[in-house]
Amino acid sequence: MTIIRVHLQIAGRVQGVGYRAFTHQQAQLQGLSGYVRNLADGRVEAVAEGSENAIEALIRACRRGPQLARVDQVQLRLLDATGEFSDFLIRR
Repeated sequence: MTIIRVHLQIAGRVQGVGYRAFTHQQAQLQGLSGYVRNLADGRVEAVAEGSENAIEALIRACRRGPQLARVDQVQLRLLDATGEFSDFLIRR
């Protein structure tokens, strides 16, 4: 199984609506490692590593977001995995 890495930046109403907790839950369901955090400009950033299928599931979930969120844009970059993460964390 090939492990890949994705870097996501999500824009819209994504802070203060449970978006990080939602992303954390989705990543854990998929067995991904990495992190999610709020950015100062109002976006949310997520970096995740795992199988291609698991990453695709996370991307779909991030485009949908939790019920109170409004996702306007998801920018993503696929990168080579580094293996630096052992778990998926919510960073402050």
